[in-house]
Amino acid sequence: MADPKISIRNLYKIFGEDPQGALAHAKNGMHKAELLDEHRHVLGLRDINVDMKPGEITVIMGLSGSGKSTLIRHLNRLIDPTDGEVWVNGENIMDYSDAQLRKMRRKHMSMVFQKFALLPHRTVLENAATSMTVDGRPRSEWEPEARKWLDRVGLEGQGEQFPHQLSGGMQQRVGIARALTSNSDIMLMDEAFSALDPLIRTDMQDLLIELQRELQKTVVFITHDLDEALKLADHLVILKDGEVVQQGEPQHILMNPNDPYIVDFISDINRARVLRARTVMTETTQDPGGLSGAVEANATLEDIIARADGETGRSYRVTQEDRMIGVISMTDVVKALVPTDASEDGMRKAS
Repeated sequence: MADPKISIRNLYKIFGEDPQGALAHAKNGMHKAELLDEHRHVLGLRDINVDMKPGEITVIMGLSGSGKSTLIRHLNRLIDPTDGEVWVNGENIMDYSDAQLRKMRRKHMSMVFQKFALLPHRTVLENAATSMTVDGRPRSEWEPEARKWLDRVGLEGQGEQFPHQLSGGMQQRVGIARALTSNSDIMLMDEAFSALDPLIRTDMQDLLIELQRELQKTVVFITHDLDEALKLADHLVILKDGEVVQQGEPQHILMNPNDPYIVDFISDINRARVLRARTVMTETTQDPGGLSGAVEANATLEDIIARADGETGRSYRVTQEDRMIGVISMTDVVKALVPTDASEDGMRKAS
């Protein structure tokens, strides 16, 4: 198993006049509401421990005030913690000098913002090339690189325009091209698509998935939208009041919520559209016979229901890379569509 690209260890962030004094209360189990009521300090983050693997999309989600934007700003030290560590590429960035931080932000981490953050007086091409121009690279080097990524995100021929001449969706594509032009191996995306209209937002999600399939960046994506999180995440981290409520593979969280908060979060989603055959199947490599065909491991339950054409007695072989890994029946599908209560084991851990 690969070492984490980013590792957050025992991270605390407290806002107020005496954060170090309030830290002891947080470490002794005091939560956000109590800390505010009794000590007039705001608990931003409490004992966060998350590993982010290379080449994966880690989605951090939660409602407003949950701490997700505070957390992502610790990864490039735009915010310093009250206590704890952030390790990037095996180094504790809490030990970094200002020069090392600048190098990390310019070479190893790029950021895509919710409000685009494009420079209005520069062309689209110049905005896309920001990281290279800051490094003092000549136009002969940055122009072809910036044009390459503008073309890749669907903005071919738009380089001489200015940001105000583009739609919101097109401006965010410039933001993504700018991040890609930096050639950083980590991309931080803070509510990057939330300001966009629904159809444009879906297009941007699809673009990110397509680019990630090709480039295998380590992406940290912040959102408050569960459907977006389930679509994008390899690893999902759910925050509430500055604390991790549950984290793991999204399909596992859907089937095994460990807290009533998670149950409420997932209660209204279309389970048929997001659950996969590999999640619901019975694992086996033995074909029992009498099956109605094969379905891919990542086929949604919606796909399987449509294929069964109303026949509730059908079962299918589940395959991955042309190899049988399980069997799924329509009975399994129907059971999986019933929302899951919080598991007793998870409740004990959460209490």
